[in-house]
Amino acid sequence: MAEGYCVKCKAKREMKDAEEVTMKNGRKAMKGKCPDCGTGMYRIMSNKG
Repeated sequence: MAEGYCVKCKAKREMKDAEEVTMKNGRKAMKGKCPDCGTGMYRIMSNKG
């Protein structure tokens, strides 16, 4: 699971329904929802690897 920061809860949480997406600039990111409040969460992944 991917971990991200929920702005509404103001805490780090595991994303629910996380999926990897590619942004317009070509970088990878994880997109999901907060399991507690349902707010959309987004985490930009590093290019190192």
